[in-house]
Amino acid sequence: MSGVGPLPEEKGSRILSFRRSNQPANHDSKPQPNHTEHLTTDIDTGDHRRHTAAMDFLHFGSKDKRQSTSGHTTPKGKGSPRIAATKAVKLEIEMESPPCVFYGALNSSGALFSGQLKIIVTEPEVRLTSIDMACNGNTVCKKPVAKDCPDCINKHSTLKTWRFITEPTTYAHGTHRLPFSYLLPGHLPATTHTSLANIDYALEAKAVTSLADTITIHYPLRVQRALQPTPEKQSVRIFPPTNLTVNVIHSQIIHPIGSFLVQFRMNGVVNKEKEASTRWRIRKIDWRIDEHTRNVSPACPKHAHKVGGEGKGQQHEDVRMIGGDSIKKGWKTDFDTVGGGQIEMEFPAQIRPGSDPVCDVESPTGLVTMHLLIIEIIIAEEHVKNSSVKHAVPTGAARVLRTQFK
Repeated sequence: MSGVGPLPEEKGSRILSFRRSNQPANHDSKPQPNHTEHLTTDIDTGDHRRHTAAMDFLHFGSKDKRQSTSGHTTPKGKGSPRIAATKAVKLEIEMESPPCVFYGALNSSGALFSGQLKIIVTEPEVRLTSIDMACNGNTVCKKPVAKDCPDCINKHSTLKTWRFITEPTTYAHGTHRLPFSYLLPGHLPATTHTSLANIDYALEAKAVTSLADTITIHYPLRVQRALQPTPEKQSVRIFPPTNLTVNVIHSQIIHPIGSFLVQFRMNGVVNKEKEASTRWRIRKIDWRIDEHTRNVSPACPKHAHKVGGEGKGQQHEDVRMIGGDSIKKGWKTDFDTVGGGQIEMEFPAQIRPGSDPVCDVESPTGLVTMHLLIIEIIIAEEHVKNSSVKHAVPTGAARVLRTQFK
């Protein structure tokens, strides 16, 4: 391409001509300096900014523009790109066993896990002075005695340690595998995250080179608990001064997904006399599932004076509803049953989706979580003559029968 054509004419426009040194020149013109490029500009009007923009366009459009020695451009106002230094050793943990699950409440035999600690050497060889790993349990108090004290917030406990080498060892380039295994005791609490405290487990490995470089890795270890099916639980509640008794049959285990049936029967709803009788009718039944969390936040030796001395702490409690409903119909009433009549019904209960429930926990660190099924029955009293049982008259008396089941 020998040159750039004229730009579109505007008010105050100018004509730009671009000519290289290898083009034939006019014999009448004076010799030009030996430059790679020559730029001649005829300006009809004074517009310095447009002239500068045109020159920038020609400069950056040239094939002979200067290239960056780094292979890429650096944003204006920023320094040269930094290259992260690569370490001679990398650590990885590869688990080979299934997830850690305790079977049973507190009588579990434990959970066995196994895996390999991978030593990845990126240089021709490296000399390591120590390779250690530990299985740790960590409890984080969300309402500590001292808000900004790390010792009041975090409580660590080491369950198992591994020391893979006892003297300095040289490792060649490549991947080296160190196997490990451990049986977690079944009495430990499962991994738990509540509004008051968290319980977590992790594998933490550390390698030290002969140059005093330290390489670490943190691998979270999730521990779960699976409860085996148990027989349904039958409970009886008495509500004096009335003659009412409530029998409830329910499951002892609640699953986060799905529903369970609650069988309900109320006896003693009729009190017969010579000429008239009084009886109770159900107006509404409310049920809910509450999750109770209690935690004792221990104080570190530095802040023990705030709670009355070492070995003491602050207790916090939290209650939240994870399921519930109101029932206004569906029960069967029979006032003629021997023994004072009865009312029966059966309703499904379940945990509300998205409530993120927590499994029952009773930790030695002071964290306790349990669930309660609470049933509230609203009953109203009415008066009826024995000669005309169909014409009942409300007496205005009403009661709320409240009971809970664990």
